[in-house]
Amino acid sequence: MTATPASRHRPFVVGLTGGIGSGKSAAADRFAALGAAVVDTDAIAHALTAPDGQAIPHIRDAFGDDAIAADGSLDRAAMRALAFAEPQARKRLEAILHPMIREESERRCEAAAGTYVILAVPLLVESGSYRERCDRICVVDCPEALQIVRVKARSGLDDAQIRAIMAAQASREERRAAADDVVDNGGTLDELYAQIDALHERYVRAAALA
Repeated sequence: MTATPASRHRPFVVGLTGGIGSGKSAAADRFAALGAAVVDTDAIAHALTAPDGQAIPHIRDAFGDDAIAADGSLDRAAMRALAFAEPQARKRLEAILHPMIREESERRCEAAAGTYVILAVPLLVESGSYRERCDRICVVDCPEALQIVRVKARSGLDDAQIRAIMAAQASREERRAAADDVVDNGGTLDELYAQIDALHERYVRAAALA
């Protein structure tokens, strides 16, 4: 499925996505090493919710001091627990963060100096506004069992917490159906890099013709 082409006043944009633990970050790092400009919405979100981040006053107003850690940043563990206990809380947080993230990611895409832009968005498939801004969509995919193993190794979350996060995301089938390009990250890092390297060459050519 081909995404609606992004307007030509910005560089050629590839939307990069995948489920939690799929390896989006490893893929984005490889694209960056090859010379692509990477705009990471997760990094933007972390900056917005860091101490003195632009979103912190709005989060405090919406959720109170319990949502703010001692250092002045978003208390992610407290917010995660609240969001999964109360679905409306997650929606209120998204209503604060998502417009800020979209605005900043748009600014960074327009300012990017690379041959093309990798716009890394965990919930790209779930969000029509990001899909509309992409010339192509690249999905990093792996078996769900491997997602769980990877997330447990890096975060310490238990199976139930990880499955709850996965359930809130698009399914593998939905992501693959939305993809122009699928990267299989069920194997080794070298196998992942080989696929990314081939896609990089393809995107460089596509950007030159755009």
